[in-house]
Amino acid sequence: MFSGPAVYVMWLREMKRYSRAKSRVLGSLIMPIFFLAFLGLGFRRMPVPGLEGGLSYLHFLVPGIVGMTLLFSSTMQGLSVLWDREFGFLKEIMVAPVSRVSIVLGRIAGGVTTTMIQAVLILAVSAVLGFRPKSAGGLLLGFGFMILIAFTFIGFGLIFASRMKDMQGFGVVMNFIVFPLFFMSGALYPLDNLPRPLRILSYLDPLTYGVDGLRGALIGTSAFSPAMDLAAMAAFATIMVVLGAYFFEKSESV
Repeated sequence: MFSGPAVYVMWLREMKRYSRAKSRVLGSLIMPIFFLAFLGLGFRRMPVPGLEGGLSYLHFLVPGIVGMTLLFSSTMQGLSVLWDREFGFLKEIMVAPVSRVSIVLGRIAGGVTTTMIQAVLILAVSAVLGFRPKSAGGLLLGFGFMILIAFTFIGFGLIFASRMKDMQGFGVVMNFIVFPLFFMSGALYPLDNLPRPLRILSYLDPLTYGVDGLRGALIGTSAFSPAMDLAAMAAFATIMVVLGAYFFEKSESV
């Protein structure tokens, strides 16, 4: 049975853990900032097919780096499940008189909030470097895509975390999966530059549609239509959250 207070308590716990982990906040921002500074500025004179109106490679790159931030931060949310299992907290909440669905929804809500904070910080840094979204409406649509990306990969991380018991193994497996998802998404280069077999695989990558949707919303350039990107991300987010909740509900607390 759904319990609103349980969802709120789990969300609040995630927020308190995030606010107290200053090194976690800083560490999550360093790599995206390096990408923006060294790639965005270093290749700012490089022409990118399809970009018009004086847009530079930095404008092409920013949506990809925001997507990268959401991807890495969201998938690693699953690590908190393993951490709670390791120290016994998961067992305590599993026997509480609330549904596991409420517990997982609270975790997802907290994870979405923290990853969105990181993505907004990256957007703020990119603004300092010279990036500007095309319109306020486009920025709002971009936030919608960011939320869908976060939901998708938090659910993805929960699926693996619910089936694993080793924190070190989780990190290895996630890196083995997450980096290919990132590089095949077109975050750093146009998908048309990829060989045909890899380009076909990229169409199965949820982040491809998230990054493309962000580009369409923020700079007005995209490989697919905004409606297609939105529909694909909504479908991926729904599937991953449902599967994540299902596997979490079936997982063992010890």
